Amino acid sequence: MTGGLFPDIPAAVKLSRPLALPPPLSEPELLAELLAQSEKNSAASSFLGAGSYDHFIPSALKHIIGRSEFYTAYTPYQAEASQGTLQTIYEYQSMVCALTGMDVANASMYDGATALAEAAFMACRLTGRKEIVVSSAVHPNYRQVLRTYCTAADLTLREAPFDKNSGLTLMPGNFAAASSCFILQQPNFFGNIESVAGLADKVHAAGALLITSVDPISLGLLKPPGNYGADIVVAEGQPLGLPRNFGGPGLGIFATKKDYIRQLPGRLVGATVDHDGKRGFVLTLSTREQHIRRERATSNICSNEALCALAACVYLSLMGKSGLKKVAELCLQKANYAKKQLVKKALWPNTPSFQEFVIKTGKPVGLDLERFYPELAGSRLVCATELVKKSELDNLVSEVAAA
Repeated sequence: MTGGLFPDIPAAVKLSRPLALPPPLSEPELLAELLAQSEKNSAASSFLGAGSYDHFIPSALKHIIGRSEFYTAYTPYQAEASQGTLQTIYEYQSMVCALTGMDVANASMYDGATALAEAAFMACRLTGRKEIVVSSAVHPNYRQVLRTYCTAADLTLREAPFDKNSGLTLMPGNFAAASSCFILQQPNFFGNIESVAGLADKVHAAGALLITSVDPISLGLLKPPGNYGADIVVAEGQPLGLPRNFGGPGLGIFATKKDYIRQLPGRLVGATVDHDGKRGFVLTLSTREQHIRRERATSNICSNEALCALAACVYLSLMGKSGLKKVAELCLQKANYAKKQLVKKALWPNTPSFQEFVIKTGKPVGLDLERFYPELAGSRLVCATELVKKSELDNLVSEVAAA
């Protein structure tokens, strides 16, 4: 591109030829082309999870969040004109607390990765320390975002390796005096269920905080992080009623203990009463740079994720405790059914897992792990949610076995 709009861009990096695009198509031609491309997908290629999952979304959810008062709502700065939006956010926060076993939750972050990075920064502020310890079995993209944050803030990031024989994190023998926190994913990136008994005591003994990144669906079965001593809990909320949409938008879930509420980043909605004694909702304890002096802000997270938070709130309301538990059970059962059938291909057949597991195969199924873990070349991460049919699982087993 030439001209005066981008004069500072070096000529060496400018594209000097037209984009290699096909000629324009009419709408019917384009739909036919997209259909033809979609038919190239094999059954084996659908078992992809790795942080973005295909779960059932109740039809009522789509109708509720599509209402104009929700769909077009902006940040609810004016409480007198935003009671509906504020109440839905308050209900979302309450459900997140119930789900995670924590005292307080904010009104959402961008996504699971930035929520994790903000949690690590919060731990550094609370402890006054400059080192962050994270398991290498935490989602690689999350660790990359965290690494970017740390580089800009001059913080030290140290990774705890995972055991090649079990696929579980090798817990550090000791934490340095500079360690602000230890970050664990449960279940971890490989779908393996980490052992958390006594972990919080060990981390706290070193003066550090325990941060847990969770799969919210798994909490239909697994112990809430608050019950095993987590100080900060984060998650990607996409499984709670949000379609994958080729990668977004996401929903960053963030919850913590009441003692740390003053360092909680993002928005927080509280319940109160007006001068007539009627119940109302307001933004409270706002520590974002739009509300207070920038140098005192805990975060510059500004985007309003309330529509995604509303979807999660509606999903949890419609599913209820029994519905969420049933979804978690189906994910557990279906993934482990396939894992058992592929036991000779499973990388860690004896490690308890949820929804995902790793197999050794050259078949293009799931996620190729070599991209993130060169030592796992030839291994793939396979996912099976409640929507996968038994016939599809059997077909997967046959194709992998034949390969």
